[in-house]
This record gives sequence, structure tokens and C-alpha cells, in this order.
Amino acid sequence: MSATLVAKNLAAGHGDRVLFSGLDLVVAPGDVIGLVGANGAGKSTLLRMLAGLDAPEEGTLRLSPPTASVGHLPQEPERREGETVRAFLARRTGVEAAQSALDAATQALMDETPGADDAYAEGLEHWLALGGADLEERAEEVAASLGLSIGLDQPMTSLSGGQAARAGLASLLLSRYDIFLLDEPTNDLDLDGLERLEAFVAGLRAGTVVVSHDREFLARTVTRVVELDLSQQQVNTYGGGYAGYLEERETARRHAREEYDEYADTKAALEARGRTQRSWMEKGVRNARRKATDNDKIGRKLRAESSEKQAAKARQTERMIERLDVVDEPRKEWELRMEIAAAPRSGAVVATLRAAEVRRDGFTLGPVDLQIDWADRVAITGANGSGKTTLLGALLGRTPLDAGGAALGPGVVVGEVDQARLLFYGGEALLDAFGAEVPELPPAEVRTMLAKFGLKAAHVLRPAATLSPGERTRAALALLQARGVNLLVLDEPTNHLDLPAIEQLESALGSYNGTLLLVTHDRRMLDAVHTTRRIELDSGQVTER
Repeated sequence: MSATLVAKNLAAGHGDRVLFSGLDLVVAPGDVIGLVGANGAGKSTLLRMLAGLDAPEEGTLRLSPPTASVGHLPQEPERREGETVRAFLARRTGVEAAQSALDAATQALMDETPGADDAYAEGLEHWLALGGADLEERAEEVAASLGLSIGLDQPMTSLSGGQAARAGLASLLLSRYDIFLLDEPTNDLDLDGLERLEAFVAGLRAGTVVVSHDREFLARTVTRVVELDLSQQQVNTYGGGYAGYLEERETARRHAREEYDEYADTKAALEARGRTQRSWMEKGVRNARRKATDNDKIGRKLRAESSEKQAAKARQTERMIERLDVVDEPRKEWELRMEIAAAPRSGAVVATLRAAEVRRDGFTLGPVDLQIDWADRVAITGANGSGKTTLLGALLGRTPLDAGGAALGPGVVVGEVDQARLLFYGGEALLDAFGAEVPELPPAEVRTMLAKFGLKAAHVLRPAATLSPGERTRAALALLQARGVNLLVLDEPTNHLDLPAIEQLESALGSYNGTLLLVTHDRRMLDAVHTTRRIELDSGQVTER
């Protein structure tokens, strides 16, 4: 069915910290709204509110018709212990909950409960609308089309990262919600998956709100952009798609700065005039007092009149200042200024694989013969499940080989951002976890370093596992700046990062002069970052382009 979601005057915050307020939003059929803003601006919080999972501190939500279905797909799909791929798809598409409601209505009908016939009719209609009748058949077809070559009765927890990403995409392609709320749907998708996702979103008749770090995806899909501007405490809406948003935002910020500068200059000039007028008035009074013995009544009168005129002018200037329309100074947007600290260079050969093979759960990587030399900048690409992360593990000596050999060269100092962001995912406070990685830094310097990456007092004392994926990514990047590295390994580094941070990372990579291994499906990053070699994986086989 066609559905519209209307939000009025929404507000949200964490403790005393306001995320956004006065937010109005209409999600109508056919809309694809891109929700952008810095990490921590409240994008995921807003999606949860729109989904009815969290209550706003202020404001109202209205769904028309009230029976419409709203699908919320979070950025980290929960992989439940014992849940099969089939059950995961049923849960994510809403069919599982609709089936439970229908079963309850059926039982009530059998028990001849008053009103059970209406409840059954509504439950059946809802189950059918979500695609429950043919979900099994469609799930097999979609899984096959995505190359998800596993049985749907396999546990989700046994899937590799690439397979889990495909299962998540399958759940989206199978969904038949009336409103879609998508939180970072591009995470971990390969190029084929991104193209399928773009086609799906572009073809939706349902209203859609999407949070994404993928600039190309946003440029190709969204029709409108809503920006949560944390630095200005504003909510701004831009039409004309993502490219139009970038242009309008730059123009709006320039005009805001120009308006403030004009206001500040006018106020400063009036204040300077007022000070001069008061100075002249006070000087006239002092002169009048000094010449008080003068019997020239005309002179005294002229001096008094002059002082009164200056006083009147000063009061007039003050009224002009009061009548000025106050323009608040645009707050400077927080910027991540990132550098990657360099360790002394390693030997000429950084890492090698010789006839290396890794065999895991029916998948085989190799045999691989590969040598990474000093200052190589290698882009590693391939479909989900092709073995990219396994190749990195083999090169670093982290993944045991079933055949062949692997070696790291002398003097290699590895800095890594892993795909799962597991480095800071324990129960200890972020301050302690980070400090353990750089024991030479005192706690005060650790705090300072994390603050540069937007992780301040409210973050550093929390258990690291409670941080958002974007915050854990920032912590991993901060570690690269805190200690020197000469082999930089980045596995999908743009996942969960906000757009300004991605641009800063690209800039930092431009000035980094060590060895780089970069795994990414971010099309704009692949264009922006200079690489000297391109390695492609296909079903565990490595080729160099």
C-alpha cells in the first residue's frame, strides 16, 4: 500500500547533550531521503524513532495509514545464536513477526474469541503484504542470484563476513515494507551488491530514508537530503539530490559567514562610533568644569550644548546597535585532521606468500605466489567471499596456512583497521584499551589523541564494546596516528565513517609514504587514493591487473 510517515518537531539527546530538535520530516511514496551528518549527530537515533523503536523526547510521529508497515534495517544486523539464514531472512523481512501474529489470531478464531475474525483478517492481510506467502520460494531465488552458495538452513553465525553481507542484502531485496529505513545498507557490499542495492532503492515505490557513507550510492539514488548539523545544532533540508546538496550546502555556509561578517563589522563600527562620542562628551564636560570660573555665559552655554549633543548622538548610536538584527556566528564545524605516523622504513621486501593455500569450510584460497615490496600501494578488490580478508590474514601471518609459506620482512610495523573493528570491542573502557596499545603514552595524552578524533570524555570512559561502529573506527584511526607504522592495512576503512572523516582519511593516505594494502568497495575512494598495483580475487584465485 502507499504510505506516508510524518514527523513533527522531533527532539533527541544523550543526557544533557542535544542531538537535534525541531525536526520536521515527511516521507512520502517515492521519496528517497538521504540522512547525512557527522558521526554522533543522531542519524541512527532518528531512524529508530521513525521506526517506533525509540520514543522522541519531544514531537510526534504519524503513519498514514496507521496499518502501514515500516521496515528498519540497522547497520549491524544482529546474528543470533542458532538462527538459520532462512529464519534471519524471515525476521528481517518482518514475516516472522507477522506469522506469529497470524498464528495467535488463528488460535483466537478457533477459540471463538470475540473480535477474532477481524484480527485474523488484519493479520492475514499484513502477512500477505509482507510477502509471507511465497517467501520461501523467493528466498531461494534471491540467494542463488546473489551467489550465496550455502544452504539456507545454515546458522548465520557460521557465515563469513562476505556471506553475511550477502544475506543482509538478500533480506532487503526480499522485503516488502511500505516505508524503508536503511542504516548503512552499503556496508561490506561488493560492487555487484552495490549495483543491485542501487537498482532496488531506485525502483522502490515506498518512501525511503537511508543513511550511507557511500558517496556514489547517495549520488545515484537520493532525491532529497536531510542534514543533521551537530556543530550548528540545526536540521537542514536540501532538494535536488546529493550533488545538489553539496552545492547548496557550500553556498548556504558561505552566505551564513558573509551575513555574520557584515553584522559583526556593522556592530563593531557603531560601537567604535559610540566610544568616540562618549569620549568627546566626557572631554566637553571636563573642559566645562575647568573653565567654570569663566564669566562668559555664552561660552559656558555653548560648551554645555555641545556636551548634550554628543550625549544625544551616543544614545542614538546605542539605539542603532540595539535595533540591529542579531546574526549568530556560524560555529566552526569540527574537522578530523588526520595524519598517519610513519615508522622507520622496513626492508625492501615487506611480505611474501609462496604457494600459499588456506582451506576453510569448503573455501580454498590459492595457491598464491605474491610479493609486496616497500612503498607498494596495493588495492585489493573482488566479490564478497572471494577471499580478500583471508589473503590479508595470510600475508600478515595471522591466518595459518594449510600449504606453502608466508613471511613478513624485517622491520615491518603493521597498522591495521580490520573489517570487523574488533580491536576496540571489549568490556574495558576505551581509555584503557587504547592505552594498552600505546603504553608509552600517559593517560592525558591518550585522552588528547582520542579527542582529536571526536572521542571525548563521554566516550573514553565507556566500555569500548558500547561504542558505535563509527566511533570504534575513529579509535582505530587514532591509533594509526598515535604510533608509527610502515605497513598500513585497511579492510573496508570507510564502513561506518561519516563523509568528512572519509575525505580526511583519503587526504592522509595521500601523504603516507609507507606500504599500503587497501581493501575497499568505495568507488570514489578507489579513484581518490593513488595505488601502484591492483590485485583481484575471484573464488580464492589471485590475479594482478
